[in-house]
Amino acid sequence: MKESETGGRQDKVARRGSADSTTIHSLIADLASKDGRVRERARKSLVAERGRAVSALIGALADQREQVRWEAAKALGCIGDPSSGHGLVRTLEDEDPGVRWLAAEALVAIGLEALVPLLQALIERADSLWLREGAHHVVHNLARKNTKEFLLPLLAALEDIDPSVKVPLAVRVALDGLTKAKG
Repeated sequence: MKESETGGRQDKVARRGSADSTTIHSLIADLASKDGRVRERARKSLVAERGRAVSALIGALADQREQVRWEAAKALGCIGDPSSGHGLVRTLEDEDPGVRWLAAEALVAIGLEALVPLLQALIERADSLWLREGAHHVVHNLARKNTKEFLLPLLAALEDIDPSVKVPLAVRVALDGLTKAKG
C-alpha cells in the first residue's frame, strides 16, 4: 500500500472522528510499515480512537513483528485503558526489552487499576525474571507516584536475593492493601 493511501485513510479517520473496525484493522496493519512516519501516524490515529482501538491493539501485542508489538504497547500506554492490563502484563515477558519497557510504562500510565492483573500474574509466575523486572518498575513508580505504603513490602520482595519465594506472600499483602485503598 502506498503512503498516500495510508495517509488518506488516517486523514479520513481524523475528519470523521471515529473509525470502523475495518479502518482500525488497517491502521493496525500500518504499524508494520517499514516507513516510521506511516507507523507513527497509524499509532496516533489508533490513540485518537481510544477505547475503540484497545482490543485490536491488545491483539497486536502478540504479533510476531517486534515493531508492531512496540507500537501497540506505546499506543496502549497513551490510551491508558484499564482493560488492556492483562495484555500488557503478558507483554512484560516479551522477548524484546524495548517492548517490555513500553508495556511497563503503559501499566504505570494506567495506574492502580493495573495492579490486579499484575499481582495475579506474580502469584502465578513468580519465577519469571522478566515479569518480576517489569513488575518492579511498575510497583516502584506506582508506590512513589501514589505514595501507597502497602506496595513497599512487595517492592522489597521484588528486590530480595530470592524473590520467587518472597513475592507471592508480598503480593497477597499488596492485594489486601489495594482492597482497603479502594474501599
